[in-house]
Parts: sequence; structure tokens; C-alpha cells
Amino acid sequence: MKNILIAFVLLFALSSQPLLGAADASPEQVVDTSGKKLRVDLNYYIVPAVPSTRCGGYGRCMNSGGLSLASIGESYPLDVVLVRGSLGLPLSFSPVDPKTGVVRVSTDLNIMFSTDHTSCAEYSPVWKLDHFDVAKGQWFVTTGGSVGNPGWGTICNWFKIEKFDGAYKIVYCPTLFPHSKHLCKDVGIFLDENGYKRLALSDVPFKVKFQLA
Repeated sequence: MKNILIAFVLLFALSSQPLLGAADASPEQVVDTSGKKLRVDLNYYIVPAVPSTRCGGYGRCMNSGGLSLASIGESYPLDVVLVRGSLGLPLSFSPVDPKTGVVRVSTDLNIMFSTDHTSCAEYSPVWKLDHFDVAKGQWFVTTGGSVGNPGWGTICNWFKIEKFDGAYKIVYCPTLFPHSKHLCKDVGIFLDENGYKRLALSDVPFKVKFQLA
């Protein structure tokens, strides 16, 4: 009887203790090129993590580029592309729980270009995964998505930031419905026949950093 009582007391004590590491359960916060935490109320440039600055004559140099928008095949929606010689357009992030005020890795979030820098203010600058392009065999990243409202109707609007090789990568792998099967892949660069470097799902991730705008 005594042994049973001791076992019961130990079981109760262990069950009342917090799990090891429970206090550190939140995913790591994403930082910019200055080492500061990304904030949901600020704009950033998404730039290649691997420098490719080229310097020509007269001391002129081109930076490694950034992300912008391009009209490919139709006026709208605009597709997300990598451009050279410019930081591109500033973007912001809206996590599935924006009340935290910070951006964390491995967390569903919306990515959107700043409306102050887009040519068509009435069209949504929010990223979304486009329909599968049968001709090119690609899933391209385009715009026209919406912010928030997690559900099956917005499943294509959610991306994540993950740590990758000393920097970061962007992935499409929504976990809004953890028990359902869906597409899960890195976002990389696809060079099309017209020379556009388009963001698309890929086996080769686009290694990036975030620079405060």
C-alpha cells in the first residue's frame, strides 16, 4: 500500500511539472542584415544572401538585386521576380498571429509588397501561389492574395521563412491544417524564355536575407 501511495505521489509531481523546454517553445525570431528582429510594422527588402556585386569601369557597381513585380503574359496579376541592379520593392510580413509584433521562423505568414510602391493601388500586392503552369511545369509565385482569414479559401496565400545555410529561405508549406496533405516545397528561381527570373517552387531554395527599407 505504501509503495502504491509513493508511486501516486511521484506521478502527480511529475505531471504537474512543466515539460523541459516548454518556456522556449516559440520559434526563433527572424533578424535582418543588421541583426535586429523583423517587425510586422516595418518594410524590408528581400535580397539574395550570396553577394553578386559586379563593378565595371569608372568605379560603378551593381548590387546583388532584390524582388520586384513584372507583368508576364497578362496585365494582372503581377508576378514576383528577381531583378538586378536594384534592391527591388519593399515588403512587409503579416504572421498568422500578427499581435506578437515580430516575425518568427517556421510560422505561417503573408508576404506583401508595399502599396506605396506598386503601380496599381487597387490590386492586391499580397503574395500567393498561382495555379500550376502546365506549359512550363512550374508553380509560380504571383500576387492577388489576401491578408489573414486562414482557411482553405486562402491556403495559397501562406508562406514561411526558414533558416538556411547561415541565412534564410522562403518556403510554401502551410500548416494551417496540420492533419491534411498539401504541397510543401522551397521557393526558388526559375529563368523563363524571356529572361525573367521568376519566383517558383523549386528543389533549389533561393537563399535570402532581409534588409530594412
